[in-house]
Amino acid sequence: MKLEFKVNGKTYELDVDPESRLLDVLREELGLTGAKEGCGEGECGACTVIMDGLAVNSCLVLAAQARGKEILTVEGLAENGELDRLQQAFIDNGAIQCGYCTPGMLMSAKALFLRNPHPSETEIRTALAGNLCRCTGYVNIINAVKDAAEGAV
Repeated sequence: MKLEFKVNGKTYELDVDPESRLLDVLREELGLTGAKEGCGEGECGACTVIMDGLAVNSCLVLAAQARGKEILTVEGLAENGELDRLQQAFIDNGAIQCGYCTPGMLMSAKALFLRNPHPSETEIRTALAGNLCRCTGYVNIINAVKDAAEGAV
């Protein structure tokens, strides 16, 4: 199957298996390994990417569903060698431990910022609710998103 879509601002045209998941195409065909496979069932958020402005679990999206869409992965957050404010806030707040959940957390928060650049703590918690972290206890992650929203970074 022909798949044409835009990832991190670049247009791609690929031949993919019609049963391929977006996660697999990103990782295996494009070498974008930031999105992780945690559960493969859409429960952990480790594979979150932004598709046409919305956070999606790329393990649940068939590649065919991405046809003609615009995808943003964690690799596309930094611009011109400069970290996105969310990435910097995660560093500044110690919101990264093992790092497995970090790309999904960043992408969920970025999708929130696209809709609402100054969310409340409740809105932040709701946006991150689909992302599991076994290391941090979430406090530093929520603080990082709050700091990025407030422009503290």
